[in-house]
Amino acid sequence: MDGLEVNKNKQLLIWLPLIAGLISLFTPTYIELYNIFWSKDEQAHGPLVLMIALFLFWQKKGFLLQSDESKDTSVIGWSLLFASLSIYILAKWQYILVAEVAIQIPIVIALILITSGYSVLRRLWFPLFFLLFIVPLPGSVVDAITLPMKIAVSNVVEAVLYYFDYPIARDGVILQIGYYKLLVADACAGLHTVFSLEAMGLLYLHLVKRGSFIRNVSLAILIIPISFVANVIRVIALVLITYYYGDEVGQGFLHEFAGFVLYGTALIFIISIDIFLQKIELKIARKKANKQSSAGAKE
Repeated sequence: MDGLEVNKNKQLLIWLPLIAGLISLFTPTYIELYNIFWSKDEQAHGPLVLMIALFLFWQKKGFLLQSDESKDTSVIGWSLLFASLSIYILAKWQYILVAEVAIQIPIVIALILITSGYSVLRRLWFPLFFLLFIVPLPGSVVDAITLPMKIAVSNVVEAVLYYFDYPIARDGVILQIGYYKLLVADACAGLHTVFSLEAMGLLYLHLVKRGSFIRNVSLAILIIPISFVANVIRVIALVLITYYYGDEVGQGFLHEFAGFVLYGTALIFIISIDIFLQKIELKIARKKANKQSSAGAKE
């Protein structure tokens, strides 16, 4: 058995009890997280994001079995672990669930630094970053941003349907079409939708591995208006379903199905814009190549 294999076995023996310890430490937090946040429609994406994050770690498990032993990383890692665990205990004691969830990321970073080092930590940056999307947003932040977003969506829906001669009127975030009144709820136009779509878009960018930094940043920023448009389409669909088929149909299975339509629509927009940006990049690259070839010919 060579030295590399011995090192992997040693790392495996280190990580197995650490993973067991993390599971036992964080399980009560996740049970509470599910009962308070993830059981609600607007944050039902939480368990899926967690499973994706764990899968991303599993994909890169080979890196965790490597080590670039360094005293510096060990000292920094132990310091970060002590500070993070102290905050976790304090958050648990004071029932600050947002802090309980958020501080898990520095704890995992500290363990990676202690057991494997900086080089491994750099390779695991995306799974660690993706864990941010399981952290519930503070209620005050959600309330402050969600209401203007709901009003904006309601405005656009009213304008679009009025343009097509539907008998629609709006009072705040309440839409009336025909005999029916519909409330634009948080799940239809809230910050959580943007949050989950941003996670989906960044996962897409990670999987397709685009090399252009400008293209990646542009698409990540464009996910915000994409989520707004997808929300508008979802609300329009629900309003029209209610108008033509009644309130029971609009609030039944099709209401839940509209959530899948939302994410499907957003994904189509993300891929379409990505292809569009790729074409722009290719055009710019061709123009540069033509200019260079023309300059070379003149010389």
